[in-house]
Amino acid sequence: MSRASSNTVVVNDKAPARAMLKDWIQLTKPRILQLNLVAAFGGYWLASKWNADWGILLWMLLGTVLTMASSCVMNNIWDQKLDQRMQRTLNRPLATGRLKTRSVLFYAISLGLAGEAILFWKVNILSGWLGLLGMFVYVVVYTMWLKRTSTWSTSVGGISGAMPPVIGYCAFTNEIDAGAFLLFALLFLWEPAHFWSLAIRRVEEYRAAGYPLLPVRKGIERTKLQMIPYVALLTPTVIMLYVLNYSGIVFLAVSVIASLIWMWHTLLGKRAADTDQWARTNFLISVNYLMIVFLTMILDTPGRPF
Repeated sequence: MSRASSNTVVVNDKAPARAMLKDWIQLTKPRILQLNLVAAFGGYWLASKWNADWGILLWMLLGTVLTMASSCVMNNIWDQKLDQRMQRTLNRPLATGRLKTRSVLFYAISLGLAGEAILFWKVNILSGWLGLLGMFVYVVVYTMWLKRTSTWSTSVGGISGAMPPVIGYCAFTNEIDAGAFLLFALLFLWEPAHFWSLAIRRVEEYRAAGYPLLPVRKGIERTKLQMIPYVALLTPTVIMLYVLNYSGIVFLAVSVIASLIWMWHTLLGKRAADTDQWARTNFLISVNYLMIVFLTMILDTPGRPF
């Protein structure tokens, strides 16, 4: 605090610093990081069956979050011009010029190097390579290439979104087996329907910005139709997690019911009178679906000590 005299307006010197810190944090897309950390923890817990090495678990979570944060910051750098064209993104730190590209690039590289160093040397080599694969797909394949050229961007980009639980799983097993594939499938199938629900609501913004997303190129009705197989395949995926003894009966019941509810609501999209409201609800269902499924998976992993 600074005070020149009794009549001087009090100025909070900490306010600009807090605002700048908030900008640096915003670049990492904290909400995405939170969801994916739950998924990474769930993957590790599924593999360890309540027999966790807490040191490895914590290193895995730190390495994964830094790697994901780096990818998100790189996405902000590459998209800053397009972000200026969308209401949802025009106030991002780079889009407004509050932060400089060179500094943010150094930030992204530092986060990525730190995250990968942790995964390679404190977890295991397989987890490190999986982290690199996720970064490459998200930054190069998705952000730099497909996001600007193809309706397949969302589906292919789902590969990177599916990496956190696989990294968590392989941090314990140090191998890719059926459990890793099922966790990958769960996130890979979840991602497109989740994102398209948002894209349908913002279709005109994405069109104005020049993104060739599925609802922009093929239309909203085609997008609603294409969401169905992704959501439908979630049910056999969660069933297989139970059949192969990766999860318990409570997980089976909860996840199947949640999958069927999302499937039912997705099917309602074809005759929804208010598409915007339908898409908003579908998006909220998708977010809660992921949290419920992974939290139930964690709590109902076989081998629990009670």
